[in-house]
Amino acid sequence: MSNFSNNYRSSSFASSASQVSYDAGLREYMVKVYNFMSIALGISGAVAFLTASSTGLMNLIFGTPLSWVVMLAPLGFVLFFSYKLNSISAEKAKSYLWIYSALMGLSLASIFVIYTGTSVARVFFITASVFGAMSLYGYTTKKDLTGVGSFLIMGLIGLIIASVVNIFLKSSALEFALSVVGVLIFIGLTAYDTQRIKQTYYQVAGSSELATKMAVMGALSLYMDFINLFIMLLRFFGDRRN
Repeated sequence: MSNFSNNYRSSSFASSASQVSYDAGLREYMVKVYNFMSIALGISGAVAFLTASSTGLMNLIFGTPLSWVVMLAPLGFVLFFSYKLNSISAEKAKSYLWIYSALMGLSLASIFVIYTGTSVARVFFITASVFGAMSLYGYTTKKDLTGVGSFLIMGLIGLIIASVVNIFLKSSALEFALSVVGVLIFIGLTAYDTQRIKQTYYQVAGSSELATKMAVMGALSLYMDFINLFIMLLRFFGDRRN
């Protein structure tokens, strides 16, 4: 009986130690994801601000057909990034994330011309608060968000199609409706992507190289959620320059 009790305690202790180690690994993985995302946001913000500060550069980019290249370059690059992920190293994956965030910064430069700097900062902190709350929910909830995520992704596809159509229609009412729907979609996607990234850790925990690459991709997903939520909220709370 004593041997059984000792063996049971040893087994329980080993199980608890293993769980603690696993939880610590998950926290380290998520911190890495958020660190990558924060660096990407910092690069985008710096590039956008510096570009907007140069009248000559702004005229070159947004006063010519080059503006279409700048706007479409991030989309093309992120598709290329996703395609190359399996064949590149973790370090190169990080480099690709920094390049993508710089390209996105160029396309975001116009917001500093359209909106006041104070309102841009205010909306950034609003976005950070909403994003943080939803990401925390996605990390802690026991509810499976897979079904919700699939619905949100379909909604995102519809949002993109409608936004492209509205480029030609130039309907302010449709733009307002799309902004409302966009805010809801990206709030939901923040929670869904956080939970998905957390679940990914359990699949890649045994490989440091693969875990880092997936952390980069996780950071990219959350980065895009943050940027799009920021843009949608800016339409509501941003103060336009005269």
